[in-house]
Amino acid sequence: MSATTTTTANTTATTAAGPGRRTDVAVRALQILLALFFAVASAAPKLVAHSSATESFDRIGYGDWYMYLVGALELAGAIALVIPVLSGLSALALMGLMIGAFLTQVVVFDGQYAVTPVVFFVLLAVVARVRRRRTAELFALVRGRA
Repeated sequence: MSATTTTTANTTATTAAGPGRRTDVAVRALQILLALFFAVASAAPKLVAHSSATESFDRIGYGDWYMYLVGALELAGAIALVIPVLSGLSALALMGLMIGAFLTQVVVFDGQYAVTPVVFFVLLAVVARVRRRRTAELFALVRGRA
């Protein structure tokens, strides 16, 4: 077997088996950092009705219920990011929130901080991509019970 064929076979085997150890550790660290951000810096001010959060959501026009909903979704996503079987799905769900945050930044706040949700979207996309096997396992588990 040639060196190219061996390398291709090894790469295919690694991809089929999941991420390598270094990738797994790096993405696990990213998941923890993202979870801390979403729980502490993003969800907490909304859930305790900090003045900065209430002012922002008053400007959006949906009221306090929407602020609490977004905060609860962010907190749930943060928790699920560190649960192995839920990590990929959580990243996908938080990506959806980041799309909403981006649109809100552009439409309501004139794009003032529009780059922030884009950066988090990309980081979450990395997690979702690397953890896609876990997401598939979760769906298979749910289908098996249904």
